Amino acid sequence: MSKKKEYQPPKVWKWEKEDGSKFANINRPVSGPTHQKALPVGDHPFQLYSLATPNGQKVTIMFEELLAAGVKAAEYDAWTIDISEGDQFSSGFVNINPNSKIPALLDRSSTPPVRVFESGAILQYLAEKFDKFIPEETTAKTECRNWLFWQMGSAPYLGGGFGHFYNYAPYKMEYPINRFSMEAKRQLDVLDNHLSFNEYLAGDEYSIADIAVWPWYGGMVLGKLYDAAEFLQVESYTHLLRWAKQVGQREAVKRGKIVNKAWGEGIQLLERHSSKDIDKILQKKK
Repeated sequence: MSKKKEYQPPKVWKWEKEDGSKFANINRPVSGPTHQKALPVGDHPFQLYSLATPNGQKVTIMFEELLAAGVKAAEYDAWTIDISEGDQFSSGFVNINPNSKIPALLDRSSTPPVRVFESGAILQYLAEKFDKFIPEETTAKTECRNWLFWQMGSAPYLGGGFGHFYNYAPYKMEYPINRFSMEAKRQLDVLDNHLSFNEYLAGDEYSIADIAVWPWYGGMVLGKLYDAAEFLQVESYTHLLRWAKQVGQREAVKRGKIVNKAWGEGIQLLERHSSKDIDKILQKKK
């Protein structure tokens, strides 16, 4: 790149509201609500406010896994938060998650109700509350948390890094695409190597680590993210692909991934208030 085309940062950064990117209308450098609006509330103990992005899918899959395991107390209402329209900046949502990111959970089975935000925190909260999908043995439990926190730290490079510059940026830029492609492939290789001698991320037991990682990295190798499977040569990660297919065949995963889905191909379910909501839409597609 020539010197004339290089970007020179100003001494003081200024917010350009319209930068040409897909989400320019909702991105802003300050926090807090933009408007007053209460969140809807259903009948169940858990009220989930989310969208079926990879981060959102983690929690709906977890709820469906808990219900499939016979945990009746895990019944939940799932309300769609349209992040493209700024629903996450309503006063009601900000009260649950001051960071204005989905998913956000309110547990009304406790007095006073408990708010939980950040998808990894929600998974760990539910796993500990119901003593499910987290190993009991110390080494396996630690390994589960290792991979849960690995996902929370690594996925921003895959999504906000690679995904943004490859798929959402207003124009293609060689340096950031190359930089984040290298990191994305390194991460895929980390998982592939680990899964070459482990059935699941924490060993032999399916856990919240798998639930956290699957929507991002399983989605990538299964061709569901950013239309980038060929670009990243995902078929070369054979052990990761085996795991992704295995987890994807679980009934709870099939159910959870469609909840709060509001775009794209395949089954969409804007809201979930009972298991019948999912049953009905899955039956229609058969």
